[in-house]
Amino acid sequence: MKKIVSLPALMLLFFLPISATAQTDISFETEDGVTVYGYEYLHSDKEAPVILLFHQGGGNALAEYSSIIPKLLEAGFSATAVDQRVGGSYLGGENKTAKAVEFKDGYCHAYPDLVATLNYAQRKFPGKKFIVWGSSYSASLATKLTAEYPDKISGLLSFSPASGGPMVECKADLFSDIVTVPSIFLRPASEMEREASVAQFELFKEQGHRVYIAENGVHGSSMLNPERVDGSLEKQWNVVLSFLKSIEK
Repeated sequence: MKKIVSLPALMLLFFLPISATAQTDISFETEDGVTVYGYEYLHSDKEAPVILLFHQGGGNALAEYSSIIPKLLEAGFSATAVDQRVGGSYLGGENKTAKAVEFKDGYCHAYPDLVATLNYAQRKFPGKKFIVWGSSYSASLATKLTAEYPDKISGLLSFSPASGGPMVECKADLFSDIVTVPSIFLRPASEMEREASVAQFELFKEQGHRVYIAENGVHGSSMLNPERVDGSLEKQWNVVLSFLKSIEK
């Protein structure tokens, strides 16, 4: 007999606060000696793919992903979210990694944090699928990571990949042509008013990558946060979950 789940129960699962999930604090060291702090959320299915979540500039893991992680867990995924060394209290909260280290270099220099996160996850969860998810500057770094470690990564989600002056040496455009795993690049419609964004997305499409423009979205992964977007999130969540499920199979 099939178990029937009521609509109120489903709605409760969608809006489940992150504090109600099983959160584990983690830390590990990069090759250049920086201690990276983060958080782990495990699905009950031990075979669940693990999504590695990286935040946008000035931010931190909890501020950007606290409303997103419960939805990913409900969809059947585990998640590891970290505070990169380039970040802070933008959108709230604190960045434990940035707080503990005096770091004055630019966005590109946070790349070792992503490499260390992938290595940590592989040690902790051998044999699992890993999906990389980046936001703004980390979306470009996530693209680089996916290009350089195709044998370790099963998919890429790149939200508003930054490409301005500080990103000249590590922008997504430099690595997207050698990304071979399933990938999707996402931006809000407001960002597509810039010629650079249009050209970037045309490049991604020519290279065979999926692109998505959220009509009512905002910058980065925040396009999935109901507190930061006016209107329904249904379309962008459908796109994201459909992509994730295609990798899971």
